[in-house]
Amino acid sequence: MKTILVTGAGGYIGSVLVPKLLDKGYKVKAVDRFFFGIDKLPDHPNLVLIKEDSRRLKEEVFADVEAVIDLVAISNDPSGELFQEATYQINHISRVSTAHKAKKLGVKRYILPSSCSLYGFQPPEVIVNETSPTNPLTTYAKANEMAEHGVLPLADDSFTVVVIRQATVYGHSPRIRFDLAINGMALGAWQNGSIPLMRDGSQWRPFVHVQDTTDVMCLLLEAAPDVINGQIYNVGSDRNNYQLGQLAEEVASSIPKQVSIDWYGAPDHRSYRVSFDKIEKDLQWTGKWTAAQGALEIYNALEAGEVTDMAQTITLNWYSELMKWHRIIEDVKLYGGIMELKGWNE
Repeated sequence: MKTILVTGAGGYIGSVLVPKLLDKGYKVKAVDRFFFGIDKLPDHPNLVLIKEDSRRLKEEVFADVEAVIDLVAISNDPSGELFQEATYQINHISRVSTAHKAKKLGVKRYILPSSCSLYGFQPPEVIVNETSPTNPLTTYAKANEMAEHGVLPLADDSFTVVVIRQATVYGHSPRIRFDLAINGMALGAWQNGSIPLMRDGSQWRPFVHVQDTTDVMCLLLEAAPDVINGQIYNVGSDRNNYQLGQLAEEVASSIPKQVSIDWYGAPDHRSYRVSFDKIEKDLQWTGKWTAAQGALEIYNALEAGEVTDMAQTITLNWYSELMKWHRIIEDVKLYGGIMELKGWNE
């Protein structure tokens, strides 16, 4: 039974990936700070929870590990801009360090989930592939690109390294997020019959369902090294390349009630169309989910009360809330506690 080390295991993608790995018969070492709660992962005899920061991973964590899926990241553009130093430390430096430690300790395979946001802005007639010039516009995108540059040179005959550039993810997860475009559209449609959409709707963006991208990660664990080693794969599907205005209309049509589109903000200058031919050719993989299916999935989960809108579902809001309460607690804490003091009667 192979052991897989997953960093960021309690996050939006990790909390879908880890149960999938367990169902496939892997043992899993799940590393996370668990900012969003330790309850997002199931109890399982083959699951070991490791509460640790990726910047402080010790070498013994890699003992008997077959492969690493290095999901850990400050996970979106707004959070990356507010916490720039931490984003570079976690998304870049810690992941390169993890890859080095994994190779040193005899791990055979390392998978880096990166992002199509590296493509940044491209002319509308251009469809980028894995060899196209990148144009990262945000701290999040820049840190991901730096991580790619740091891990790919480690690939050799004994250490398989592969990078996946994920399209914008959507769909249901135990750690639900509503700061993702399709999920946010579904929430707006459910709450008030209105889809929030940043102007002007002409931007191109690729999407991928969380079930599809985690399927790819599982596939890469078993794919032949001579096919994938040292490679970069865009992960998504051509039918999920959307102009955002078109996407909003498709989502609205999938919702079983009248839905309008509510425009807001200044135009979003990120725009890129992506080719997924390489992963389809090399791995014979094609995404199964459509945006309409994913939006309806979220809408139905909201209707059923399976997910709710709360501070945790907007990543930046939750990080900011944790920082606020950390300051408050540090200000009032004394002798190691608040009401209960350590050693007060000794």
